[in-house]
Amino acid sequence: MESLTVSTHPATTSATLPAHTADLVVFGGTGDLSMRKLLPALYHSDREGRLSPETRIIAMSRGGLTDADFRGKVDAEVRDSIESRRIRDQVPVDEPAIWERFVGRLHHVSVDVGGENKSGWDELSGMLSGFESRDRVFYLASPPRTFGPFCRELAEAGLVTPRSRVVLEKPLGHDLPSAQAINDEVGAIFEERQIFRIDHYLGKETVQNLLVLRFANAFLEPIWNSLWIDHVQITAAETVGTPGRRGYYDHAGALRDMVQNHLLQLLTLTAMEPPARNDREAIRDEKVKVLQALRPIAGTEVGRFTVRGQYVGAGDMPGYLDEPGSTPPTEASARVETFTAIRAEIKNWRWAGVPFYLRTGKRMPNRRSEIVVQFKDVPHSIYPGGTPNRLVLRLQPEEGIELHIMAKEPGAGEVTLKPVPLSLSFGKTFTTRVPEAYERLLSDVLAGNPTLFMRRDEVEAAWRWIDPILDAWKADPALPEPYPAGTPGPAGAHELLGRSGRGWHEEEM
Repeated sequence: MESLTVSTHPATTSATLPAHTADLVVFGGTGDLSMRKLLPALYHSDREGRLSPETRIIAMSRGGLTDADFRGKVDAEVRDSIESRRIRDQVPVDEPAIWERFVGRLHHVSVDVGGENKSGWDELSGMLSGFESRDRVFYLASPPRTFGPFCRELAEAGLVTPRSRVVLEKPLGHDLPSAQAINDEVGAIFEERQIFRIDHYLGKETVQNLLVLRFANAFLEPIWNSLWIDHVQITAAETVGTPGRRGYYDHAGALRDMVQNHLLQLLTLTAMEPPARNDREAIRDEKVKVLQALRPIAGTEVGRFTVRGQYVGAGDMPGYLDEPGSTPPTEASARVETFTAIRAEIKNWRWAGVPFYLRTGKRMPNRRSEIVVQFKDVPHSIYPGGTPNRLVLRLQPEEGIELHIMAKEPGAGEVTLKPVPLSLSFGKTFTTRVPEAYERLLSDVLAGNPTLFMRRDEVEAAWRWIDPILDAWKADPALPEPYPAGTPGPAGAHELLGRSGRGWHEEEM
């Protein structure tokens, strides 16, 4: 594989975000998300100087823990995760003082949301009293049904200030009405500028590089349209199933869990028009326009342009209905899609006639998230055996960009062509450590930068497009198409592209 040499001259590197003094309050602070993602991300932010010395991290839960208990839990559960990441990134061992400094920021408050016991809110109020001039970030790492009650309790306790921000985790509702209800509840307490709806996919380095690739390089823009692009594929494939999570997944499914947020966000960044300026609202305005331009899929068209599947047992891998540690399957469980593929179209001048294929699934052969831009063939080829160019932006497992071009194989005699990828691997090219998505997004929250977060009209526009598909599936008596665990999805997904003579970009999937 060819490699691109990328200059890292100081003039082209991005500046480190300034350290902001804040009180970061995490509801659900002892839960899985906090322990696996948020606290490790905050540790790395602290390690790299993005947290001011006075910044505090306050976890809230029903756990009844003291500060010492919580710090001991973090030391036992978070430190191993940080060490694994350090070894993977080949980062030198940290000084013990760095860990001690981070742990010293940690506090715990026990709270009963919606209960009669208000002692936890009184304790939090006492901790924050006298620090009204600081930024306050309330991170709701909890189920969406708690978002409204949490915000009301914050307001009743007098904890919401003009310098406050609230972070909402996905999923934001299960359809348009529920999303609107949550937005109304939270919006009654916080202004829109204070609400940060997080999607961790938008914190990935490749996603941000997509904007730079498109809008900081002259060679792509003239061909970034229907004249030169045949189609676009956006894939998020997972090897894991849903052990222990059927209770959640029975109500979510792949369409709600992955397409409504992650894949549609990637689609908007791929398809958006160049914003007039690098401005937080200008970028989000252009993303909303893409969602509003999506051709609706409803009624009988849902069967033509969408595929849903559910993995079944194969070898030593159980099927969805047999996953260990899960709640017993119900009649509704058999209708849950663990895989979906969709043929979407954007009805505007740039993209008219270009299909966007969205695909996500569990128990796939390989873990892979990528955007593939497939260009059209050359208008007239003088060489036999050529294949069209394509641009691959890989989000995971190894973030990077590949441009596949045609080259001549060395040797005398007849010219033989071979597709060759020019590869940019962020981990191999840049000497700086590539931050995890949550590190970037938490830094942006603390800096008050909402560019990579979803606005209310964005979320609701996505649900408006998704809801008719959900309604058609609900009315369809057919079950999702089965596919063996460990395979690239049901046959219908390949037929979706095959009808137009196209195929999925598999590459080891």
